[in-house]
Amino acid sequence: MVVVMSPKASEEDIARVVEMVEDAGGDAFVSRGKHRTIIGLVGDTERFMALPIPGMPGVESVMRIGKPYKLVARESRPEPTEVQVGDVVVGRDSFVVIAGPCAIETEEQAMASARAAKAAGAHILRGDAYKHRTSPYAFQGLAKHGLEILKEMRLETGLPVVTEVLHTTDVELVASYADIVRVGARNMQNFQLLREIGRTRRPVMLKRGLSATIEEWLMAAEYIAQQGNEDIILCERGIRTYEPMTRNTLDISAVPLVHRLSHLPVIVDPSHSSGRRELVAPLALAAAAVGADGVMIDIHPHPESALCDGPQALTTEELAPLVAEMGRVAQAVGKPLARQSPGLSAVGQ
Repeated sequence: MVVVMSPKASEEDIARVVEMVEDAGGDAFVSRGKHRTIIGLVGDTERFMALPIPGMPGVESVMRIGKPYKLVARESRPEPTEVQVGDVVVGRDSFVVIAGPCAIETEEQAMASARAAKAAGAHILRGDAYKHRTSPYAFQGLAKHGLEILKEMRLETGLPVVTEVLHTTDVELVASYADIVRVGARNMQNFQLLREIGRTRRPVMLKRGLSATIEEWLMAAEYIAQQGNEDIILCERGIRTYEPMTRNTLDISAVPLVHRLSHLPVIVDPSHSSGRRELVAPLALAAAAVGADGVMIDIHPHPESALCDGPQALTTEELAPLVAEMGRVAQAVGKPLARQSPGLSAVGQ
């Protein structure tokens, strides 16, 4: 059950609703969005329904939502969420391309990738300074130095940037450099990290876990939203199945399904889902055809020498024709390519 407060509701109005719910033995979680505040109620729903909440000052409506994820459920918000990232909007009306190196290895490699992404028509840059790796001997990223290179990528191109955070202790630092803070697949159910990120006002990209169900994925998003941050972009990146021919199995059906279940935008990562360069373009086109709100693609000037995930990275020359082709497919399903940011991103200004 959720209580939707009117845009003009005062803090006193919100506090009165919370107090009434708590007096009735329930818990009230206040989520302050850009345009209105939503209060999620946890406890005896029948008791809440008997309370005079609908007539209280500042209350716009009361909705009974049967799903366990209440704040990110489609029913809690009449219009789909649009996540503003600098000058770029990630939402249902356009198709966004995110591209860049999986890991920032050197300034030369990162800047070459950033320039290529910009020239190809990408809207947002990716590049990780911290890497979760299966092997403790694999390249783990450049840490803060990588974030400093990420900042240079933004300044050089004017495009906003997304990067991953691994630990709660790094959230503040990463958020000070990134326009979008990303939660990787291995951390999807790191609930303390989700709560900490939810307390920031930085947009969040939440990747689906390696073996997570769609409901578990949406429940993870609920942890972030419950802390007041509903600027969440969901990223389908493939799930682990019995098929060994690809790195993961891309669940393309998740895109239209999550669009029906949630108001949050959904993008696809064709690079990590397949792990194979030759499959990236077909899967990216499939994402556009099924109505995804964007894709995130790994590129590298020399994939054969990459320190991280080289087999799945496109060369910098391969991105531009793919962006053009994705644009034609996305246009055909009513989602034209988003307008490319002409200037500096929010963090870079």
